Amino acid sequence: MPENTRNPSNSNPFYPPNIRVSQSPQIRVRAPKRISCRRTTSDMEYQVDCVGTGQDVECVMNSEAEELMKKDTSSFEVEGNGEMGFGSESSIVNGVLDTLLLISPFFFWGTAMVAMKEVLPKAGPFFVATVRLIPSGLLLIGFARFTGRKQPSGIWAWISIALFGLIDATCFQGFLAEGLQKTSAGLGSVIIDSQPLTVSILAALLFGETIGSVAAAGLLLGVIGLLLLEAPALSLQGDDSSLWGSGEWWMLLAAQSMAVGTVMVRWVSKYCDPVMATGWHMVLGGLPLLVISMLNHDPAISGSLKEFTLGDIGTLAYTSVFGSAVSYGVYFYNASRGSLTKLSSLTFLTPMFASLFGYLYLDERFTPLQLVGALVTVVAIYMVNFQPRKQAEDG
Repeated sequence: MPENTRNPSNSNPFYPPNIRVSQSPQIRVRAPKRISCRRTTSDMEYQVDCVGTGQDVECVMNSEAEELMKKDTSSFEVEGNGEMGFGSESSIVNGVLDTLLLISPFFFWGTAMVAMKEVLPKAGPFFVATVRLIPSGLLLIGFARFTGRKQPSGIWAWISIALFGLIDATCFQGFLAEGLQKTSAGLGSVIIDSQPLTVSILAALLFGETIGSVAAAGLLLGVIGLLLLEAPALSLQGDDSSLWGSGEWWMLLAAQSMAVGTVMVRWVSKYCDPVMATGWHMVLGGLPLLVISMLNHDPAISGSLKEFTLGDIGTLAYTSVFGSAVSYGVYFYNASRGSLTKLSSLTFLTPMFASLFGYLYLDERFTPLQLVGALVTVVAIYMVNFQPRKQAEDG
């Protein structure tokens, strides 16, 4: 298979795996498990690999498919197991169910932040991060084996997964859990979801991807938004005004870890199956956090685990099963049906769900300045993510 490459039209390039496209005035795509790409003059096969990163999914595609999709994305139609796509007729019930399925990963990611925040005092940050990674990673590995996917083999496959796990799992979840102790779930989610800003810069530096004028303005706006989010926290810390005493700073580090992990996907997917890579990087990335949890004497390790209520256990299970394994699985399923254009436009829902449920369950509130910063950051993410796609469609 040709070497994979990220789609330069988006810092989070989501395209359906193995799409069969007929070159016609109106393109219709049927998206089962594996699909191929067909043109009128010649046939070619391509595959898109999707890998779970932090609280997101990153997909990579080969260069031939990328060129075809850049020409055809404005007119192609997707059909899943039913008749699904632009202009297709479906019942209201099916439409509602499709919409719920489409937004569910973002709901799970956002509410998992709130669940983590709620159980942190009883369990400890690194124990919660460990529980979120290892069980869900094992579930994904089991799912991958059940569906006949190959285990990683070869030294480079395991090296790539181990490094990917260190950055995208150990660092990301560790920074996230540490930051949640000192900031709200909603604010933290906004900062973490700013990672496309960093991804676009890294992609330009490492892969030569171009940044359009609107995307460049979005980067600048994103920096302003993040400064507005950080400033109130630092000014209110008093004697503990160092960066390391700021939860927002830890969240920013988590976002950068996730951004680097996103850029690493192209490298990792060259050596192993993407779903296997997702599962194994979570398991391997969770092991250092387990060791740190023991050394840190997290409450759950020190004996308070026996004092957990059923609600506490359910909260931990939710963060692991639904906040990681199920959300990735549903995202992969939506991607296989060809819903990636819609998926890429819904990333802003994660901080919205985190903010809403943080307010409802934890009584979390943004300061006026933080609210402005959050809105500015979300607009900046939109500008960075979608203006390149628009240009690609126009071209």
